[in-house]
Amino acid sequence: MADFQQQRHRPPIELQRPRELVLACPPMRSNVNLSRIARAAGCCGVRRIVACGTAKLVPKISRDSAETLEVELHRTLPPVLKRLRSEGYELVGLEQTTDSRSLYEFPFARRTALVIGGERLGIEDEVLGLLDHAVEIPVYGRPYSHNVATAAAMALYEYCRQYPRG
Repeated sequence: MADFQQQRHRPPIELQRPRELVLACPPMRSNVNLSRIARAAGCCGVRRIVACGTAKLVPKISRDSAETLEVELHRTLPPVLKRLRSEGYELVGLEQTTDSRSLYEFPFARRTALVIGGERLGIEDEVLGLLDHAVEIPVYGRPYSHNVATAAAMALYEYCRQYPRG
């Protein structure tokens, strides 16, 4: 039997190159969800989040990620997504659609803008029309989808699994 000893707050693993993943979030109903997304992004080495509406991070939830994340505030996503595409980002929506692929089988481009849906209505039609790809997380029970912050963390994990060193 192994002799495990807890090592809390171990220093982060150093990335060989900066993450080229940008998270793009619509206006969130809950700053708690945005803060949880920011915390997960910070743990994954993501350095940039685009947030819309009156977004605010709750420091007790987002923790130290607020110190390492660049949070850009915008009114709406479409103009930002068009700019990101012109910068070479592939636009990938995290949404259940008629043509979405399973997150477990989707090969992320290194330079990806991951578009997160809103809590109640998901990704709006105007934004869906801009996406290069849609990915979804298979659900095996009810409710029919994960909480937005949970889903974002799962997608972040999958991206990092594919690019473990940046």
